[in-house]
Amino acid sequence: MDRLFSFFKRKLEETSTDFLRYKYNEIHWNSHTLGLVGPRGVGKSTMLLQYIKQNLNASETLYISADQLYFATHTLLEVADQFSKMNGKHLFIDEIHKYPEWSRELKEIIDTYSDMQVVISGSSILDIYQGMADLSRRVPIYEMQGLSFREYLAFFHGIEVPVFSLSDILTHKATIPGVAHPLPLFKDYLQRGYYPFAKDVDFDIELNQVITQTMETDIPNFANISVAAGRKLKQLLMVIAKSTPFKPVYQKLADVTNLSRNDIPNHLYYMERAGIIAQLRDNTSGVRGLGKVEKVYLDNTNLIYALAPEQANIGNLRETFFMNQMRVNHNVVCSKISDFEIDGATFEIGGKKKGQKQIETAAKGYIVKDDIEFGYANIIPLWAFGLNY
Repeated sequence: MDRLFSFFKRKLEETSTDFLRYKYNEIHWNSHTLGLVGPRGVGKSTMLLQYIKQNLNASETLYISADQLYFATHTLLEVADQFSKMNGKHLFIDEIHKYPEWSRELKEIIDTYSDMQVVISGSSILDIYQGMADLSRRVPIYEMQGLSFREYLAFFHGIEVPVFSLSDILTHKATIPGVAHPLPLFKDYLQRGYYPFAKDVDFDIELNQVITQTMETDIPNFANISVAAGRKLKQLLMVIAKSTPFKPVYQKLADVTNLSRNDIPNHLYYMERAGIIAQLRDNTSGVRGLGKVEKVYLDNTNLIYALAPEQANIGNLRETFFMNQMRVNHNVVCSKISDFEIDGATFEIGGKKKGQKQIETAAKGYIVKDDIEFGYANIIPLWAFGLNY
């Protein structure tokens, strides 16, 4: 236990509370149990430590990472038992999906130590949701995405901007105080602003490691497929990266990758839930995220530059950014006449010369233009949609 407390103390000392992610104030931290999930590298571990540092008594709290070597010879249940005997009140278990049979032990910990708060987090969203099947009504799960353009401004440049609702954005209320020319900042965000670790000197290397670990470890482990099949998944990702946005033709993807056509939809779903791609669906099902897939994108614009910089064409970047930012608070679906639809409003994405033709028949239509600083009437600057969370 000394090793665990030493690790916790060191991590807590290294944690800055100068910048808090958008999800911080949305979580009901007083819940007896809760979970936080999201793609690798978006800042989940930091947020847990920030909450501990700002709100809890460190002598009654323990933060551990389930991938520590300590757990090669010890169990989570043993740690929870010893911590309880030390009057422990708050147990935070990070990267819990990396611990074998974690859900079984977690259930026992929750049932046995009813006076102890248990908070878990993990990067493998698929594993967490599958493992939480028996605890779904007892453990609320929060999902966190990468930095919005608004958060990037605060984290990288110290520019504080309030959150603007979609209604605010569409009525031209979204502004960046003190910034007369937002486009240079916006261009930098598209290339390296989605992940908090972009401040690191080796960001490009680290981002490629995140992609590799997700594609070759997280998804294969969940789907119980071989290493060779995992490499084929990475090949599938590269096909997508060089083709997006595109309408998926499963047989064509199967032919290129030598994967089974019947498996392609599942693989794409796994990649989506792992934060590598995004699938734009229609609204036929009436339930968020369950419609027919019409287009496939990479998850965020930083991935475009990392995987296929030669495919970083402006049209692809624009649509990927809009989809990525707006899906956090809204159900973004494919428009029958244009690019996107949100709550009955139609959005056509383009450059500053984009006209009104595509949305002529739309009941509520908007032209979203890149390369403009300010909007008017139904013309909205693209960067403004990055201020909605």
